[in-house]
Amino acid sequence: MSARIFSPAKTAMQSGKAKTGHWVLEFDPAERKKIDPLMGYTTSGDMLSQVRLTFDTKEEAVAYAEKQGIAFRVEEPKETKRRQISYSDNFRYDRRTPWTH
Repeated sequence: MSARIFSPAKTAMQSGKAKTGHWVLEFDPAERKKIDPLMGYTTSGDMLSQVRLTFDTKEEAVAYAEKQGIAFRVEEPKETKRRQISYSDNFRYDRRTPWTH
């Protein structure tokens, strides 16, 4: 039984950073998922793959995993690089690509 500890990135539908910054402990799947031939559902006998624990800090998640004896790996979040651009740059005369409607 192993787990990964990560901080989820914002979704594509988010413009701000709300509901980010927390840490999640998620168990790795122990067995492959199967497709039920009758109904077509995806099934698995692995119940731990449904468990998703959230923590406020990375240290809390690591301490929980160590206390419970869970093998874990920590995935650090990638920092976003924001370009500084102004609205008036859309109308510059020396623009690389011409601006059209």
